[in-house]
Amino acid sequence: MRTYGGASPAERRAKRRAALCEAALGLLAEGGWERVTVRGVCTRARLNDRYFYESFRDPEALVLAVREQVTAQVFETVTETIRNTEPDPDVRVRAVVAAVIDFFTVDPRRGHLLLQSQATDELRRARQATVRVMARLVAEQGVVMLGDEAPPERDRELAALTLVHGTLELFASWLRGELDVTREHLTDFLVAMVRTTGGLR
Repeated sequence: MRTYGGASPAERRAKRRAALCEAALGLLAEGGWERVTVRGVCTRARLNDRYFYESFRDPEALVLAVREQVTAQVFETVTETIRNTEPDPDVRVRAVVAAVIDFFTVDPRRGHLLLQSQATDELRRARQATVRVMARLVAEQGVVMLGDEAPPERDRELAALTLVHGTLELFASWLRGELDVTREHLTDFLVAMVRTTGGLR
């Protein structure tokens, strides 16, 4: 296999794809969905337009790829936090909530991506799939942390879906500046909400 500058064709293509994703994330943060055009992304990534189409069919496919990448990162953050905390509900829930807020605020571009997650039909479908996966994780953790005190199986999915949907909407409102509450207050509220829902019997 021929290399150029010490990199194989596959490695160079992966590097270009990563540059396009990074450019799209920045453009989303600066101006929303409308800013993510083939020309705009390629200009930001300093790539010829033809390199866009070696990885993506259109801007929506690019945004979906960026969303998938960020979603994988947040799930990794959550699972790592779960692994590193004891299964005490107060300790683990607070740690996970704090880790997720950190994830979306340390790099504000991620928060802007969350706010753009319903801009198209495909993005809405992807968001719903993510909500389902996160809800299953929440339900499973409810059993791990609460044991026999966990809500009945018939209610666990409903409770988990309510929590995930509600948390996403509340967090999005906070990121948009629509809620005049501190990060600490938001964290305390979300922890209390999760703990209250865990008491359903």
